[in-house]
Amino acid sequence: MNNLWGDSLSSFWSAWIIVITLGTIALSVWILFANRRTDKTPDADGNVETTGHPADGIEEYDNALPQWWFKLFVLTVIFALGYLVFYPGLGNYAGILGWSQESQWEKEVADAEERFTPIFAQYQETPIPELARDAEAMRVAERVYLNNCAVCHGSNAQGGYGFPNLTDDDWLYGGEPENIMMTLNNGRNGLMPAWQQLGENNIENLTQYVLSMSDEEHDAERAASGESTFLAACAACHTPSGTGNIALGAPNLTDNVWLYLAPGQSVADSVRQTLRNGRNGHMPAQAAYIGEERVHLVAAYVYSLRFND
Repeated sequence: MNNLWGDSLSSFWSAWIIVITLGTIALSVWILFANRRTDKTPDADGNVETTGHPADGIEEYDNALPQWWFKLFVLTVIFALGYLVFYPGLGNYAGILGWSQESQWEKEVADAEERFTPIFAQYQETPIPELARDAEAMRVAERVYLNNCAVCHGSNAQGGYGFPNLTDDDWLYGGEPENIMMTLNNGRNGLMPAWQQLGENNIENLTQYVLSMSDEEHDAERAASGESTFLAACAACHTPSGTGNIALGAPNLTDNVWLYLAPGQSVADSVRQTLRNGRNGHMPAQAAYIGEERVHLVAAYVYSLRFND
């Protein structure tokens, strides 16, 4: 039923486009010829008829259309009709040449694949640490990164609110080649549960304890009270020492890297917000979008960022 409705809708709009296009051209031609009087010449006294629409005492002469203008307009109509015949300008009609923007795009993609696939295949056979040192390969990899990854991680790969910085040494799921490849191939789904059920007092104690773990300014008394809550509710993911767990994507709480720290926001407020509302992070799998050979190249590029000053 959906397919039938979709086909019917497509046919309707195709017919609608044909009617509107040809109707507009026909109307333009009618207006052109309806105003093509050649008897609009001055009389014996040199007077010329006016259009009869004065404005502020100024009248417009009702002169004949200049021949060059008339002929040029006729040529544009002929060009328009010829374009519609040769190219797909009328709904589903493919045109005599059989050209379409989709087929043109598919041809360009096929040409690009034929040209670049052997290059990417060669890169794929190179181990990531070695490939990361290849300057030419990294220039190619950077373009792939900018086209597919920069929208989230930034053109400088330094991330943003909720998007990890790829240039530092803080890795939620590990920064070794095999970890990066797994992230790119399979994607990641991070989940930090909300802890509102603990109550505001315990949330504040937990906040102060987390701040104390990374040597941020904190309330020592509340931090001491929050330690037992942390061990009971948080240590399973973040470990008792708070250093995180790459198997779960649980961040290290002992450093000064805060993924959800908004501009102008204090670390304490960010931690409170995380504890109250939880967090959900999603990294889409890239292999299906850019191909495994490009994933290998991008992984090498991400790995290479650690060597940049």
